[in-house]
Amino acid sequence: VQLQASGGGLVQAGGSLRLSCAASGRAFTSYSMGWFRQAPGKEREFVAAITWNGAYTYYADSVKGRFTISRDNPKNTVYLQMNSLKPEDTAVYYCAASISAPSRASSQYHYWGQGTQVTVSS
Repeated sequence: VQLQASGGGLVQAGGSLRLSCAASGRAFTSYSMGWFRQAPGKEREFVAAITWNGAYTYYADSVKGRFTISRDNPKNTVYLQMNSLKPEDTAVYYCAASISAPSRASSQYHYWGQGTQVTVSS
């Protein structure tokens, strides 16, 4: 599967962005999907994940209550709605696909998008 992330940009603290990740190739419903982020000088970290049917979602504590992951299977797209953004949310955000159950470990994901930059100004 090929993944294409979009929707990043520059936003003020307290603002919102919605990231999208469009998938092509093998059946989208074969995959659990996740979002990860990587800030300069830091390791890539888990943000959110969702099961193949959208029934279950998982979040990092740092974004719980502010971010929402969802998917539209007919459109082969997964979303990350980000509200109440903080400067510490600044990072490159990556979407990823796994043939296994959703995981917080990046090693469990088999396919990755190219990343989209999110910058939150104070």
